[in-house]
Amino acid sequence: MPVKSKVRQLQDVVREIPGRGAEIAMGGFAISRCPVAFANELIRQGKKDLILYETIGGFTADLLVGAGTVRRYSYGGGSLDKFGQLRRVNEGIENGTLDVREYTALSLNLRFLAGSLGIPYIPSKALLGTDILAGLLVKDREAVMVQESPFDGEQYVCYRSLRPEYAVIHAPYADAGGNVVIYGPTWDAELARAAGKLIVTVEKVVSSEFIRQHPETVVISGLHTYAVCEVPYGAYPTSVYRAYDYDADVLSAYGRLNRKQAEFDQWLKEYVLGTGDHKEFLLKLAGKDKLASLQADPVFGYAKEAQ
Repeated sequence: MPVKSKVRQLQDVVREIPGRGAEIAMGGFAISRCPVAFANELIRQGKKDLILYETIGGFTADLLVGAGTVRRYSYGGGSLDKFGQLRRVNEGIENGTLDVREYTALSLNLRFLAGSLGIPYIPSKALLGTDILAGLLVKDREAVMVQESPFDGEQYVCYRSLRPEYAVIHAPYADAGGNVVIYGPTWDAELARAAGKLIVTVEKVVSSEFIRQHPETVVISGLHTYAVCEVPYGAYPTSVYRAYDYDADVLSAYGRLNRKQAEFDQWLKEYVLGTGDHKEFLLKLAGKDKLASLQADPVFGYAKEAQ
């Protein structure tokens, strides 16, 4: 019996997300495999008051916060790597316009792990005795508490399971049934399995035969996937291992302009709000020749020219 296709158009899937207050977990890591096309479409469609979760904050979080789409943000730290800080996020924290819950990558991922396992909470020694824990016990006390174990009498941090309404990740491949192939680090796995609806943007939708021939590369089963959207260069200007490298020129420029909201707004207006979809975004920001130059070397997995 053929598997029902989960392939959808990106704009249609984003249109399903409520206009205000949606709870979304996003994959990616600083400047690697960030779901940029999805984030841009959220902005174009005017989504507001998002409750956003990221294990490691990166380019997409800074875009969404700078665009005024995020009300509450939980994350385990983050940056634009060597290209700078998440200055739109940082300014939101400093001026009080952004409600931030600061975890570590491990402690937030433990909440996703509990959600993916279907258990109400998970105990850990992580964060005991830290200022981060002290902050969470004030700002996120409905999700984090310290209790004594009935088995050994020691203190543990109990992290409430986290099952966000939506999760969005970007990956190299998936088949029509939603079986997702990821190369390299798989930090998105727990987040993806914990979500009520997992949306995956991919470089290419591959055949089920490809999946059967490479079963060891499937990180997320189609059982967890709600929708698959084929969006080539969907993580640009961040990188996708074995597909393309990050664009150092764009990220360097962004790391300078995101220091001031006015300059960020101008960039957003020109490249996101001023484009109708991700194809237009790519052509306006990069162009075909630039994209071709970022193609990954088949042996090393990154672009041949060091950036």
